[in-house]
Amino acid sequence: MRILTDIPDDDIEKLDALAAKGKRSRAAAIRDAVKLYLVHNTDNKDWIARGAGLWKNRTDIGDAVEYQRTMREDRRPYEDI
Repeated sequence: MRILTDIPDDDIEKLDALAAKGKRSRAAAIRDAVKLYLVHNTDNKDWIARGAGLWKNRTDIGDAVEYQRTMREDRRPYEDI
């Protein structure tokens, strides 16, 4: 759907600069901005379900528990406190 809206000239200049930096059109940048606005201003939490398990099949990030243990190995054990 096409819409007509007034946007200040300085905002258009910034928008055009960002769009050009990403090699995208002004319209694509505006569509993304609208999507982002809707995500930030809705009570819908389905983004949690979409993101759950997103990294489960990645092999390049290693085991999270092992990483935590490595980071904490210089600390006193909890039993000693």
